[in-house]
Amino acid sequence: MVKNTPEDIRIRNVMIILTLMSTLVRGIIAGIIELGNDEVYYWTYALFPDLSHFDHPPMVGMLIQATTLDLLFDHEFFIRLGPVMLGGINTWLIYLIGRAIKDSLTGLYAALLYTSSVYCFVISGIFMLPDTPQGFFWLLTLWLMVQALPSPHPGKRDQLYMFLTGITVGLAMLSKYTSVFLWVGIVAYVVLFNRVWLRRFDFYLAMIMSAAVFSPVIMWNIENDFISFTFHGERVSFFETGIRPDFFLTELSGQILYNNPINFGLIILGLIWMLRRESRIDRHYIPMLLLISLPLILLFLFFSLFRQTLPHWTGPSYLGLILVAGSFLSEQKYIKGIRFAIPKSILAALILLVSVLILGVAQINHGIIDLRGTNDQRSLGKTDPTLDMYGWKQLAEKFREIHKADLDRGTMDTNAVIISYRWFPAAHQDYYLGYPLGIKVLCIGNLERIHKYAWINRKRGGFPVGTDAYYITSSRDFTDPAEKFNGLFSIIDEPVILNIQRGGKTAMQFYIYRIHDLLTDIPDPLLPKPFAELEIKQPAKKKLNNFNFFKAVSITL
Repeated sequence: MVKNTPEDIRIRNVMIILTLMSTLVRGIIAGIIELGNDEVYYWTYALFPDLSHFDHPPMVGMLIQATTLDLLFDHEFFIRLGPVMLGGINTWLIYLIGRAIKDSLTGLYAALLYTSSVYCFVISGIFMLPDTPQGFFWLLTLWLMVQALPSPHPGKRDQLYMFLTGITVGLAMLSKYTSVFLWVGIVAYVVLFNRVWLRRFDFYLAMIMSAAVFSPVIMWNIENDFISFTFHGERVSFFETGIRPDFFLTELSGQILYNNPINFGLIILGLIWMLRRESRIDRHYIPMLLLISLPLILLFLFFSLFRQTLPHWTGPSYLGLILVAGSFLSEQKYIKGIRFAIPKSILAALILLVSVLILGVAQINHGIIDLRGTNDQRSLGKTDPTLDMYGWKQLAEKFREIHKADLDRGTMDTNAVIISYRWFPAAHQDYYLGYPLGIKVLCIGNLERIHKYAWINRKRGGFPVGTDAYYITSSRDFTDPAEKFNGLFSIIDEPVILNIQRGGKTAMQFYIYRIHDLLTDIPDPLLPKPFAELEIKQPAKKKLNNFNFFKAVSITL
């Protein structure tokens, strides 16, 4: 039964303030920085919705459609409104779970640790990624599990919660494939600790519901030769390069940093405390938290011994371990006889997060630390990862002027497209340049490089022979179109060079090439014909026209 002591009421009031304040901070940040590489790519999921996509299931695109009213409100804030809102809901959800497994203080500490986590607050709480809906449905599933799974004699209420668990796990899987580990934890718990569910139809109905919710992804993959599953299977293959300690250390250090080093330390202490059987959490919940958390973490640590992995892949697994750390901290207060106080460790974790946020936003928008590296103009800004989320609005303003001048002068065909050879920066150019101006963005390359753009190319009509195109490359990732598209076009003009300013300095440069007269059909990477079978009719000629020369030499933008 939920308590309503003065301390519980005080904690609930603190939770209200924490939820509102953290949501406000995330909302402000969401609206003042430009979209990152992955975010603009997932924006294409909303622009071209489907049952599933090459990289991920469709939930992230559906969430963008919901918060932007099907892209009616297309500002960065509305694209990120999903993580901003769900981050607030998740803060309250983890508090409710902590209160259910132990007490209100555990819930509060878990919510504070959630808030101080870089992964929870920033990666899935500000940025629009598949982790955003996955984290929400993961926590919702965990709350339902806490209500139903430990019951020795499941009643109607438990049956309902088990049915809903099947739906929420399905929705989590519709967000990201790694959510299948929720079922791994559930089945392991049932088999090891509460076999009564094995004799109940409700348990199997929940599995059927998960499969039904996830079925659109299966249908899409059947239609596309299971291409998404194959792609992700290759990402976690191993035993090909031998043991790589550097990959393992990168994965482990990434998990520590993403979860906040202080939080990670508290999680380790909490696990030790729990394994020594000194925890006051009900014995039913301890294995539940461990089985829902540790398998995915251990699996990717194992994979990282052989190949590169990304630390955020294990992010949702730490939600259960945050509850372990919250319980550990609440017990320290209980032992010391302190009724209510914020531990210094949590305050330190929050201060560290705030420092990271201030420094990160300042670096992205103002470049307070010079990370540009080399003075080579074609490599300027290459070593500054924060430039992924800066300069695109400046580029859009300047490209708009160039495009208008080209149309006025007849320099480019009115149906000219923007071409790229990779899904990024194609998606950035799509969101900030092509979509607002009504210019199609297309990709030339194999499926591993262009991803969803293989399907987007089809929807946008492909590459008619004779097409004119803009090719845009930056000093952070410079590629000469004469080398990349050798022989595909008749003429490649010299580039217009645009300077992107940040903090009073040139942070990077963009090179805008005009490319004329596509000479041959571009093979569809979704068809059996290999991309390498392009029939090149003649090499491209470089051309320096007067308008280009004037722009390239005299314009400083």
